[in-house]
Amino acid sequence: MGCGDECPFYPGKRYLDWALPDPAGQGVDAVRPIRDEIDRLVQQLLAELTAPH
Repeated sequence: MGCGDECPFYPGKRYLDWALPDPAGQGVDAVRPIRDEIDRLVQQLLAELTAPH
């Protein structure tokens, strides 16, 4: 969900580039799995970010 480039303005920031299919022009049944994968990835990231260090 990004260009994969590093941001020169915020060094040290972590950028994730999730390889997801483009839902443009697809029906609801094709988009739902993409939505579910985004939800899974976000939930995984939240768990990682809120885990005690």
